[in-house]
Amino acid sequence: MRILRVYERYFGRLVYGVFAFILFAVLSLFVFFDMLNELENVNAQYTSLIALFHVLLQAPTRVYEVLPIAVLISAIYVFSQLASQSEYTIFRVAGLNTRQALFSLFKLAVPLALVTFIFGEFIGPRAEQYAQKVKLEAIGATVSAGFRSGVWVKDRDKNDDAGGEITRFVNVAGLRPDQTITGITMYEFDPQYRLRVIRVAQEGRYQGGQSWELQNVSETRFVELSPQAQGPQPAAPAARDALAPDFRAEQVKFPRVAMHSELTPQILSVLLVTPERMSTLDLFRYIRHLRDNKQDTQRYEIAFWKKVIYPLTLFVMVALALPFAYLHARAGAVGVKVFGGIMLGLSFHLSNTLFSHVGLLHTWPPIISALVPGTLYLMVALLALRWVDRH
Repeated sequence: MRILRVYERYFGRLVYGVFAFILFAVLSLFVFFDMLNELENVNAQYTSLIALFHVLLQAPTRVYEVLPIAVLISAIYVFSQLASQSEYTIFRVAGLNTRQALFSLFKLAVPLALVTFIFGEFIGPRAEQYAQKVKLEAIGATVSAGFRSGVWVKDRDKNDDAGGEITRFVNVAGLRPDQTITGITMYEFDPQYRLRVIRVAQEGRYQGGQSWELQNVSETRFVELSPQAQGPQPAAPAARDALAPDFRAEQVKFPRVAMHSELTPQILSVLLVTPERMSTLDLFRYIRHLRDNKQDTQRYEIAFWKKVIYPLTLFVMVALALPFAYLHARAGAVGVKVFGGIMLGLSFHLSNTLFSHVGLLHTWPPIISALVPGTLYLMVALLALRWVDRH
């Protein structure tokens, strides 16, 4: 046990030191390329300084994305150095076996997994939203998603006049940085799914408590005609005449309309942040909203489970790095091993994205789509450990 404690302290000091340097180097590279992409959008309003600020605000999200790769590269470098100087061999002779070394690495990965969770759940999503707001305010634009007309959302509400629950299909053309929605079109149906109201509003402001204030509203109401209003009726029921409709359209305009809705700015914030960069809590709320309205949730469920599982991938990364401690200098230079670690980390990142799209395309269970990449690489790590331990 004493040799295990000595090994954990020594290796932890080496890994954390190299990890800080690797993370800074990889993050600087990503920030550099992000800045190059933003330079294409620079103009009189969106200056280079604002673009740099926008890119720096996205850095926490980049930290979250590259943490597992940085951990893998750091661990491989340290293990390669220990193997080249036969230090790891000395630890093995002193009584350190493969299982003890692996569990020691898992303990060292716990603080890094916690850091990954904090960046992915709290720091990254908030910084990403603020980064998008800074850019939109600078260029004086709104953002939209989904179809060319904007985003479509299904909404429900209770209406005693309609005799129960009504259903709305809401189209929002854009969302401003102050969370004001613009270009609103609503199609409202009664409990029998008959179109009752088409409501068009210039903009809407959230008042809290699931209440919105719509401004410059134009409503087209479809009122069902009574038998007396339709004129003399035949003695026996006849088929309805398409040229004599049972409804009359009425158009009214209002400067302001208060409306109760289940939609909130948090739900509509998906216009500003992609699902992969949302927090787990925001994803959970939006998935629940989609389920309540009987809409497809698979894309957001895959993103949700990826957010839950992603911090655990650090344990897979350190398991992948451990076999490099058994490869001595004659099996390859340290630089070659580090290059192999970079390729391994990038392949994991790409496969993680690939399986998300494949799972969405083939309608796999979301948790399976999120688990498959990590499970495959964990199996590779365990097989590699078994092979080097035997040889």
